[in-house]
Amino acid sequence: MVEGWRNGFREATNSKPLFVTIYATVIIGVLVSSFYVFSAIYSPTNGSTSWLSSPPLSIAGRIHKLPQENATSQLPEALTPPAPEEEAKGKSLGKIWVSPPKDKKMPPLEAFKLTKELFGERVKDNVIIVTFGNYAFMDFILTWVKHLTDLDLSNILVGAMDTKLLEALYWKGVPVFDMGSHMSTVDVGWGSPTFHKMGREKVILIDSVLPFGYELLMCDTDMVWLKNPLPYLARFPDADVLTSSDQVVPTVVDDSLDIWQQVGAAYNIGIFHWRPTEAAKKLAKEWKDILIADDKVWDQNGFNEIVRRQLGPSVDGDSGLFYAYDGNLKVGILPASIFCSGHTYFVQAMYQQLRLEPYALHTTFQYAGTEGKRHRLREGMVFFDPPEYYDAPGGFISFKPSIPKSMLLDGNHTIESHFALVNHQMKQIRSALAIASLLNRTLVMPPIWCRLDRLWFGHPGTLVGSMTRQPFICPLDHVFEVNIMLKELPEEEFGPGIGIREYSFLDNPSLPKQVKESWLDVQLCQEGKEGCEASNITSSSGALKFPKRSNEDTFKAIFSSFNDVKVIKFSSIEDAFTGFSDKEREERFRRRVKRYVGIWCCEENKTPGHIYYDMYWDEKPGWKPVPPQTPEEDHPPL
Repeated sequence: MVEGWRNGFREATNSKPLFVTIYATVIIGVLVSSFYVFSAIYSPTNGSTSWLSSPPLSIAGRIHKLPQENATSQLPEALTPPAPEEEAKGKSLGKIWVSPPKDKKMPPLEAFKLTKELFGERVKDNVIIVTFGNYAFMDFILTWVKHLTDLDLSNILVGAMDTKLLEALYWKGVPVFDMGSHMSTVDVGWGSPTFHKMGREKVILIDSVLPFGYELLMCDTDMVWLKNPLPYLARFPDADVLTSSDQVVPTVVDDSLDIWQQVGAAYNIGIFHWRPTEAAKKLAKEWKDILIADDKVWDQNGFNEIVRRQLGPSVDGDSGLFYAYDGNLKVGILPASIFCSGHTYFVQAMYQQLRLEPYALHTTFQYAGTEGKRHRLREGMVFFDPPEYYDAPGGFISFKPSIPKSMLLDGNHTIESHFALVNHQMKQIRSALAIASLLNRTLVMPPIWCRLDRLWFGHPGTLVGSMTRQPFICPLDHVFEVNIMLKELPEEEFGPGIGIREYSFLDNPSLPKQVKESWLDVQLCQEGKEGCEASNITSSSGALKFPKRSNEDTFKAIFSSFNDVKVIKFSSIEDAFTGFSDKEREERFRRRVKRYVGIWCCEENKTPGHIYYDMYWDEKPGWKPVPPQTPEEDHPPL
């Protein structure tokens, strides 16, 4: 869950935190990342194209539901997994997803202590795959485990940083050990002291496990495995360490290791493989000692600093391995095209363009904290949610966005054309949010088209040398503050909450039959034309014609007849709703949705260079997308 310059500070809940976010991002993000990132971004080759991008959903068909264990009474109902499609077996290892008998007493904490014997019970072919976390990341951990068991991998272990997680995983039949961290069970937040403590725990774990003599594939919990990585890692038996990176410019176009001389971005420790060699043990010990001696050193920065003390020469002419650290450590950099970051997967869809199969997806390069990571995985249809997520009370509404071809494709990709495109879509989303609120339904967000990428520093629109296509379907957190949209806000100030779902929701194989088969298509029409009147009578094809510019009372009167319908799908949302009759409710709604939008970042050679999105941009004559001109202007739109 740790990533460097890309993560930012995103826990904005009001205008002041967002104000802090921007300056923290500008100052810290640039300083931390400049050495590693800019050399990767400003390479001599420009691989950008002008093709339309399709969302990276090619692996979506692999989704299955979480198996149901024998005992689930120990967990909150929301964490109880769906019924099994097929029990994931551990072959010669103990079975996974099979809970202990309900009448069995949980073993003492001592039984879960990190020992060679405990690890040995899960090792296969001398390899163990490990992640760790606290109870706040329970759903991420279950997702991580489920992807691996779907790939028929059972040599896995989860390190529990609190006893609540340890007990929950034990009763779910997930192999778990106690890290002895005694951490809080809540989301610690990126950059917090507890966050840094988690990073140190990872290093201590690596240093402790390598002497056992096992190969260790270490993973953060905010990543998922899409393809069995072990055969790939076995192709490089001489490597002491194989690491992922934050590289955004491709150095290879096949599944070879990235060319180390061309990788200027940070090595990312969210996915890396260690062999128990003397060189690797020496590195792990020094890394641990550095972090323990100075609690201000971030684990990933520490790793990069010591590994990069010496880079090169190549080990040989073919493998892609190189010497690093003390001149004896043999390192390989996993290709960013198939061991994907949040940028190479969601923004560039690099693996699609290169016609490769991705092995892993790590939710880096995003802007909305843990909620943003979860939403990204949901957009990619690779997150495992409980059944109730797919059948929300009140049902859903969705709509087909209307975008003129000229706005999407014509002209240059500029700040002005980007904001014109996004604002056009934002106005429709605003209407859809209002209708969802009015009908007490959950809104399925539409895909959002962007012309420009979002980053933490000034750039020309896309990262030079990257494969980002323009325009492209951008993740929701590029435009919206996903963490705010999902946060419970006081109803007396912000009106009733509005549930949202990711744009791929209705295509998800986990959508139950009772939702798939309960639809109402709504076709907007011009009142006064033949057949266009406020009525709950549907056509022979089952569609409902509904007048444009209808008010609150009309919406309530007509759609109350369809409360039992799971999905109401509008053919268009433009000019559908004239506004709330209750002006106080209207004002609360406005206060809510104004907080939903974020910033675009950043215009080159400007300080500040960020530009605020404005949910009500169309109500301000002469509105233009420009950075704040004075410190007094530097705040979210009022």
